[in-house]
Amino acid sequence: MTILLWLLAGLLILSGLAGMILPALPGPPLLFAGLFCAAWAEDFVYVGWRTLIVMGGLALLALAADFIAGALGAKRFGSSSRAMVGAAVGALVGLFFGPPGLILGPFFGAMAGELTARTDLRTASRAGVGAVVGLIVGTAAKMALAIAMIGLFLAVRLF
Repeated sequence: MTILLWLLAGLLILSGLAGMILPALPGPPLLFAGLFCAAWAEDFVYVGWRTLIVMGGLALLALAADFIAGALGAKRFGSSSRAMVGAAVGALVGLFFGPPGLILGPFFGAMAGELTARTDLRTASRAGVGAVVGLIVGTAAKMALAIAMIGLFLAVRLF
């Protein structure tokens, strides 16, 4: 059972780290689940409930950071709600086009969404830039929180 938990922990942690960058995977919950399995594999001797609660809070912050950064990025650049929906759809479509699609998808999606609300190409371009800036800031925040979760786990486990 212990080996199975460690294998599951490793798989979930790797999937969670990938999900911090790929919008299709729920990175923070997967990472938390992996760290939880690792603690469980050791019967919570080293990493206890207090640490798990803190890591759970960090995972929730990482989830919120993604949405908040995207919304603030779009809002900061004067985007409409249609641009934000377009950016989300563009991000999903962009997944199928690899790393360039992850950036260009939200950009063109936000532009298309903004063009349905306003016909001004300059405003639509600003919405696209706002979506990309929000995506980058959100990803950076999620990665920082993921590193904090892993660092906390290792600090408690090793020291």
